[in-house]
Amino acid sequence: MRHLPVLALAAVLLSACQTPTASAPPAPAPEQAAPGVTPSTFHMPSGTGCAGEVDRFQAVIDNDLATGHTTKSVHDRVSAEIARARTSCTAGNEAGATSQLHATKARFGYPG
Repeated sequence: MRHLPVLALAAVLLSACQTPTASAPPAPAPEQAAPGVTPSTFHMPSGTGCAGEVDRFQAVIDNDLATGHTTKSVHDRVSAEIARARTSCTAGNEAGATSQLHATKARFGYPG
C-alpha cells in the first residue's frame, strides 16, 4: 500500500507522455516540376514564319538549360546561332533564317 502513491504518480507521468500533441499537418509544398522535367507553366511560343520558328527554338533551348538537359556553354553557343538566324529573318531572308535554324538543330542534335 505504501507504493500506491508512487505508482499513481508514475501512471500520471506515463499517461502524459503518451498524450498525442496537437500539431497542424505540414503545409503542402508549392507545385514544382521534378528535376529534369519541363514545368507545366511552359508554353511554346506561337507565331508564323521564320520569326515563330526562331522564338520556338529559343524557348526549347532555354527550357533545356532550365531543366538541366544542356549546359550553359552549349546554351550560349546555340543562342548565338539562333540570334544570327533571327537577324536574317528580321532582314527579310526567310529562307536563309530557316536554313540557319535547321543547320543549328542538326549540329546540336535537335530534330529538324
